[in-house]
This record gives sequence, structure tokens and C-alpha cells, in this order.
Amino acid sequence: MDYASIPTPASCYADFCLIPVGTGSVSVAEEVAQVQRVLKASGLKYTMHSAGTTVEGSWEDVMTVIGKAHSAVHEKGVVRVQSSMRVGSRTDKKQTAEDKVKRVEDLLNQDSK
Repeated sequence: MDYASIPTPASCYADFCLIPVGTGSVSVAEEVAQVQRVLKASGLKYTMHSAGTTVEGSWEDVMTVIGKAHSAVHEKGVVRVQSSMRVGSRTDKKQTAEDKVKRVEDLLNQDSK
């Protein structure tokens, strides 16, 4: 197998939690706000939740925006940034994060009938 010829998936979603380390504060709201600014400027679809953010797009765009989020937090003076991330991709159909949630909600709605 030629490693260099293996393509990345066309699209993906990534759920990530960026963690600034060593800021001296228990609050990370300022850093989270900076990450959200970067995501907004990217034009990608994203959803912030209480423990991170889900971002969707091409593999390259998603990985790039997460890297830029790291850089933006570094630029605010945070010298160490750690992210935990789960990434998903599909080849059988297009499915957004919103579609995934709706599918489960539809099943739950059937329970009440």
C-alpha cells in the first residue's frame, strides 16, 4: 500500500473540547469565546454545547479550523492548549450532526405514541 496515496475522507464532523492549560483561572469562558469567534469566521457549520463544540465540513477545513482555534488561544497568551476530539466520517450518505440528533429524537417521539 502506498501510504502517500491514501486520501482523507471528503467530509467529517468533529466534536472537540479545547482546554487552555496553566492560565491560573478555573474559568475558560474567555478562551471558549475566542474559539467561537474563529469558528464563526470560518463559515463552517458548528454547534457549541456545554462540554465543547461540534464542527462540520471537509476534512481539511475541519482540521484547519481546530488548528486555528489553538493558535487564536495561544495568541491570547495561553502557552499550552490541549484538545480532546472525536471525529466521524461516512461514505454511504451525507448526514449532518443535526440529522443525527433528529433521528434519535424521532425514535423517542415514537415512544410516546
